Amino acid sequence: MSVVVPVYQGEHTLGDLLEQIVPWTEVTLTPGGRPMVVEEVLLVHDNGPDDSARVIRDLAAKYPFVAGVWLSRNFGQHPATLAGMASSGGEWIVSLDEDGQHDPAAIGGLLDTALDEGATVVYAKPTNAAPHGLLRNVASKGSKWFLARVLSVPDSPDYQSFRLVLGEVGRSLAAYAGSEVYLDVALGWIAGKVSTSPVALREEQGRASGYRLRTLLSHFWRMVLSSGTKGLRMVSLLGVVLAVGGILWAVWVLVSYLFLGNRFPVQGWASTTVILLLGFGAVLFSLGVIAEYVGVAVKTAMGKPPYLIVSDPGSGPLARTQRYPDLESFRSG
Repeated sequence: MSVVVPVYQGEHTLGDLLEQIVPWTEVTLTPGGRPMVVEEVLLVHDNGPDDSARVIRDLAAKYPFVAGVWLSRNFGQHPATLAGMASSGGEWIVSLDEDGQHDPAAIGGLLDTALDEGATVVYAKPTNAAPHGLLRNVASKGSKWFLARVLSVPDSPDYQSFRLVLGEVGRSLAAYAGSEVYLDVALGWIAGKVSTSPVALREEQGRASGYRLRTLLSHFWRMVLSSGTKGLRMVSLLGVVLAVGGILWAVWVLVSYLFLGNRFPVQGWASTTVILLLGFGAVLFSLGVIAEYVGVAVKTAMGKPPYLIVSDPGSGPLARTQRYPDLESFRSG
């Protein structure tokens, strides 16, 4: 197991987080009785405003399983997570936040879910409200609902930064993902089965969130742009609707004028509206067609692969489903 922690403001929280991970660096059993061990913790320094760099160096010197991953500047949480994935070597990769709201003791439950259901990605599913305040929680749920219902991204309501990913999938993702891709959308491109595991979130440990309104809006917009060409197709659909509306309105105007004796009080008004509807419809439809070609280029720029080759699921990490009643039974074979 590799644990990846993107670090932006971790000066006061990383020490406690590592102490909580220490018990899992020895072979132990998951709640389902499977052996697991955290072999490495990768602290990805994302050049935040505090003294996290010193803390990372101190922790790497104190714990042999800790390593720092140093980014040249601040890139953001998702690129930092991808950098950690690219640097990992575990059969499984766990990503969690630096602020203490993700409990390392829940990692075993994520692994049990992956093995029970044959899932290559497992998201922590909060059993309680996230500790961010009502407005941000409502906005988060609303944006994920929009993605799921309007843009056809079915897994978006489950997106969480506390996630378990099959190692070879995570490292492949880090190898091809473009700079503007939303990490979880990109995971959905190649993940086999995606599942969730219930986890209780904890309060952040005494520091304000690094996300501001502008950052959150940028985060949402990146998620929309990464979600595919459904939004582009809506432009074409709007154009078709306006064009059909223009044709129907033209028919009604003609029938009213010839057979019903209706006269419009302003000369030329009816024909003007017909021309506008047809014209706007044609323009929007044409833009939608052009946007489809742009969408192909966008997918290429974001690194969406046509395929991904993985190891045999029947002999790799997903096949290790054997349970043990206790550690002695595991060690005795």
